[in-house]
Amino acid sequence: MLFNIFMLIAGLGALVWSADKFVYGAAAFARNLGLPPMLIGLTIVAMGSSAPEMFVAATASMEGMTDTAIGNVLGSNVANITLILGITALLGAISVSSQTLKREIPMMLVATAIAGYFLHDGQLTRLEGGLLLVLFFMLMGYLIWHAVTNKQKDTLAEEADNEIPKDVPTLNAIFWVVVGMILLPLSADWMVQGAVGIAKAFQLSDLVIGLTIIAVGTSLPELAACVAGVLKKEDDLAIGNIVGSNLFNILAVLAIPGLIAPGAIDAAASTRDFYMVMATSTALAVLILLTGKQRQLKRWHGGVLLLTFIAYQAVIFLS
Repeated sequence: MLFNIFMLIAGLGALVWSADKFVYGAAAFARNLGLPPMLIGLTIVAMGSSAPEMFVAATASMEGMTDTAIGNVLGSNVANITLILGITALLGAISVSSQTLKREIPMMLVATAIAGYFLHDGQLTRLEGGLLLVLFFMLMGYLIWHAVTNKQKDTLAEEADNEIPKDVPTLNAIFWVVVGMILLPLSADWMVQGAVGIAKAFQLSDLVIGLTIIAVGTSLPELAACVAGVLKKEDDLAIGNIVGSNLFNILAVLAIPGLIAPGAIDAAASTRDFYMVMATSTALAVLILLTGKQRQLKRWHGGVLLLTFIAYQAVIFLS
């Protein structure tokens, strides 16, 4: 058990660190190649927060643990809204003013509904995985087109530009890309193996592993980003990070088990857990809209979201 706990913690730490270094190197290399900062920010930097989920999903799928991969996506999306935004909102009210967010929240709801339609029959096929990936690339294309053609100032776009490293020698950038490419799959495997060992000791299913231990672990980078955003008074960055991460998870990450290990999934994933993802995603939009012109997540909203996360975890373990 102690070895499995060590594997889980070491894997998670290495996963988060290597994802950060990979994004750092890739973004710096792209800047050195002369790619527009807006393009880099909306692709490489934006995908950085979902890199842990991507590699965990790929690793679990290749090891035949499709339910763990799917549970990781669903559990991460629930954790992002209830746990991460819940904790962040408790630090202070989070305002939503960006035009990008007003567009991305409906996109998140539509993408979630599409994923739910694919999952409702208890199967995730290779065709459905391919369609999710196509939708992901269409979304990225739209966001890039909108950023290029829209002249209105946007907080998220500016922040993405600011996060791209400057004056990094090309060899250094390539070095960190290579380090990330080596450590990301290795650390994802360590984390999955550690989580599986712990789960087996407590006789937990593959789905529960993904929904709980792995989902919360891979959501930790979002917690750091959100807290940092609120402390810097960049509220849009906090919610934008969550909405963007959930969009990437439901389209790009969920596509991975469909493409690598298509087939039947745990019935609870297509009912209880998907309904929870849809409910919390809708609740985020409703809570913001109910505050009228303020467009805020208030402290008491954060408390409700956090209690929701605790109740959901209790239901999972008691089921």
